[in-house]
Amino acid sequence: MIYLLLSILFSTGLFVIFKYFGIYKIDVLKAIVVNYIVAFMIGFVSAEKRIPFAEIPNQTWFFGAILLGALFVSIFFVMAMAAQKNGVSVASVAGKMSVVIPVLFGLFLYNESVTFLKVIGIIIAVIAVYLASVKEEKRNVKKAGLLFPILLFFGSGAIDTLLKYIEVNFVPKEEVAIFSGSLFAIAAFFGLIILGVKSIKKQESFGVKNVIAGVVLGIPNYYSIIFLIKALQVDGFESSTLFTINNVGIVIVSTLVGLLLFKEHFSLKNKIGVFLAILGIILVTIA
Repeated sequence: MIYLLLSILFSTGLFVIFKYFGIYKIDVLKAIVVNYIVAFMIGFVSAEKRIPFAEIPNQTWFFGAILLGALFVSIFFVMAMAAQKNGVSVASVAGKMSVVIPVLFGLFLYNESVTFLKVIGIIIAVIAVYLASVKEEKRNVKKAGLLFPILLFFGSGAIDTLLKYIEVNFVPKEEVAIFSGSLFAIAAFFGLIILGVKSIKKQESFGVKNVIAGVVLGIPNYYSIIFLIKALQVDGFESSTLFTINNVGIVIVSTLVGLLLFKEHFSLKNKIGVFLAILGIILVTIA
């Protein structure tokens, strides 16, 4: 349970950091590239099992790491844009309502238990995620304004589903750190390619503040993934239960942080959503 709680706290920290990126005018792509380099270094330094670089492409999980690395850098950028343009809570609801994707895969792909209490808990949790994050103020939302939340929804669901599949089938416990470091290195590689293409079109300095922002982002980013993988490897914890608790927990904490730190409006719907989220977590945990 401690791994799950730590994953929730570090994941919430990512949304907060992205919010500050907008406030301090950080170049998101540059910070993300630095972030992945930092996360890659932490993974390889802290690895329990040492694997020579030349042998990493021969590991059974390497192809999966390539897929996840490519998804990471693209969805991380989408998450940053959603947090800046739509707000912390909207980014949170878009990313975390995607819990339905890995939950459904967990139920059907791994034959996890399906009980009345669990189904009711998951339904309540999904409703709670929406209510806890929805904004009351009415405004005209252009189609472009929905692009990042929609991409974040499907991208986050794909990442969680793939992460579980690769962890179950290919990653030994002693290789978690080296696997995480490798997918971060691959994400950094893709990010550098994108950054290189952009720099050809527009020459500009990297910027010290972007490097600092990337370092600040990289530490919680690494640990949010490492603790999630470790939580997935705990015996007796079904992925449908874990992903529900993890995602809804992040929504609760990020909503409260948005209220206290950024003075975001906390409506009656938000309060009901937080209450239902707690109820949903309790029901899924009991089930």
